[in-house]
Order: sequence, then C-alpha cells, then structure tokens
Amino acid sequence: MGHEETDRILDLLHSLKTGHAILLVEHDMDAVFRIAETITVMVNGTAIASGTPTQIRANAEVRTAYLGEDTQDNAKETPPCTH
Repeated sequence: MGHEETDRILDLLHSLKTGHAILLVEHDMDAVFRIAETITVMVNGTAIASGTPTQIRANAEVRTAYLGEDTQDNAKETPPCTH
C-alpha cells in the first residue's frame, strides 16, 4: 500500500481498537509502531520477542534478526567461500 492508503487503514484500525482486540500481521514496521500496543516478533515461525513498541525497538535480538545488526554476545562469523 502507498503512504495515504496506510494512513487510512491505520485510522480505521485505531477507531476499532476501543473494546476490540485486533490481530495485525504487517511487515511495515513504521505502521506497526504507530498502531500497536503490544508487538510479538516472529522469525521462521518462532516468537523471539514480545512487548511494547519501545521494548521491541530496544531488543537486540529483534535488531539482529530484522536489521542485520550483530551484538558482541552473539556476533556471527561469515563462513569462508568454498567456490
């Protein structure tokens, strides 16, 4: 969806939140952070983190999985090329 469509959908979802639980599966993280109160992040079908948008933004495992950032505790070595 384009930016305007996303804004309209988020406005609609926000209006429905009162008194209703909504499950949203979305890959546009800006949209998710704008609407969600609780976020569960999944990688390969496994939940790796759950919390508020602030907690998810700060989660090192989420950043590693989705932004490719390595932390010192779980830095990965790239295997040598065998071609």
